[in-house]
Amino acid sequence: MPDFNKVLETGDVDSGVINTVVEISKGSTLKIEWDRKRAAFMLDRVEPVIFSKPCNYGFIPQTLDDDGDELDTLIVTEEPLPTGIYLEVNVLGVLEFEDDSEMDHKVVVVPADDRNNGGMIKTLDDLGERWKEQIVHHFTHYKDLKKPGSTKVLGWGDKAKAIEIIKECQERFSK
Repeated sequence: MPDFNKVLETGDVDSGVINTVVEISKGSTLKIEWDRKRAAFMLDRVEPVIFSKPCNYGFIPQTLDDDGDELDTLIVTEEPLPTGIYLEVNVLGVLEFEDDSEMDHKVVVVPADDRNNGGMIKTLDDLGERWKEQIVHHFTHYKDLKKPGSTKVLGWGDKAKAIEIIKECQERFSK
């Protein structure tokens, strides 16, 4: 398995077209994480069915968020994407999220070449309020059985905010 942080670039952050690597498929209860020390995916735990992922979940290569992990992505597609693939995506915005008192941002993205939606999804608002409510609910409650109250959704940021966060995480990675 290649080390994504060595062979895969972040992408063109200024334009909002970046690369992301899939860790967890939409609908999965498997909490799979990228282990950068071993350059491999690891099954961290199996979650209860009620906490299955509402969308594909991944990370942006060559970034580090405040929590010490790669910057997370929420990849919006109609179909689940398999673990380990990478794809070029368009940045829509960011979920500002706190986990155990550490910032753990989630950059919301769509495939750069999504012929089902014909490029119609360009902003978070294009996903609809219901989608955003489901994401907020998931991240507010997904640790309730393990550690209630340890997560907090702080709100949504637009594409410009997401790009700012990606750049901060690139800087942290390079140090």
